[in-house]
Amino acid sequence: MSPIAAIPSPTHSVWHLGPLPIRAYALCIVAGIFVALWLTARRWRERGGTADDVWDVAGWAVVLGILGGRVYHVLTDPELYFGAGRHPIDAFKIWDGGLGIWGAIALGWVGAWIGCRRKSLSLAAFADAAVPGVVLAQGIGRWGNWFNNELYGGATSVPWKLQIHCMDLTAGHATICDGGTSTVLGYFQPTFLYESIWDIGLGLLLIYVDRRWRLGHGNVAALYVMGYTAGRIWIEALRTDHANHILGLRLNIWTSVVVFLLGLAWFVTHGGFHAGREPTPYTGRRAEAALAGTSSADDDVETADGAEPDDADEGVEVHGRPDD
Repeated sequence: MSPIAAIPSPTHSVWHLGPLPIRAYALCIVAGIFVALWLTARRWRERGGTADDVWDVAGWAVVLGILGGRVYHVLTDPELYFGAGRHPIDAFKIWDGGLGIWGAIALGWVGAWIGCRRKSLSLAAFADAAVPGVVLAQGIGRWGNWFNNELYGGATSVPWKLQIHCMDLTAGHATICDGGTSTVLGYFQPTFLYESIWDIGLGLLLIYVDRRWRLGHGNVAALYVMGYTAGRIWIEALRTDHANHILGLRLNIWTSVVVFLLGLAWFVTHGGFHAGREPTPYTGRRAEAALAGTSSADDDVETADGAEPDDADEGVEVHGRPDD
């Protein structure tokens, strides 16, 4: 019998243009990345930077972020890829799903640090400009999980329950469930939807807060860290998919708690809502040129190791506070 109300899930996650497979999961990730880049470029210009700065940093951050997300997923769930009956080559099949947000954020910010250092940009200022777009991208990317029929919670009868199919992710379509006659596995809590709504709402809230208080010195990024992890804790508690546990709690819950506390510590020790924006998003000679109102074109020179000559790594002090 069909339920009175339920959120349907797609029975296909792959379409083919001739021999070329078009995967919904990848399309959602790419769409999120473009939204993040567009919004970051706009916010970075408001802080006195240029769109070219964003594209230069994004090349490092996006590639390392995707790599970090996959590595974290494989390292924290190795039993899915290694051992009897498993195929290690599947660890490289990113299109089948499986990006750990903690690894993506960690290596993504390493990439951003590399890009910022090479272009003499303040990493804290860049993070403040980027995080609303980043969390919006996360919200968009969650719809890739919807296409893959994954990231759901426990069985439920609520009107907004999510219909889940048994999926062959390699082939990209629903398949008959083991021992059954239907492709429908059941009806579950739509945790992918909860997280998508939370992320998009958080992104809009961060934009409002930043406009209201004109925050700087990494405090918008700190609010993102606290807001995202707070949501992740309760959403993670609803999930029933495979995960490793520590002291009865899912690994991602413990990670969320630790990261939340780190974000709170940064926010409190860096001025909180009273921390104004930096007068320039640049460091070193580019900052000096920007503050002097002169062109920084001649200062935008990279050395062989990516750093600017002389004082490229030195911050500019603002009212006694070093550039973060």
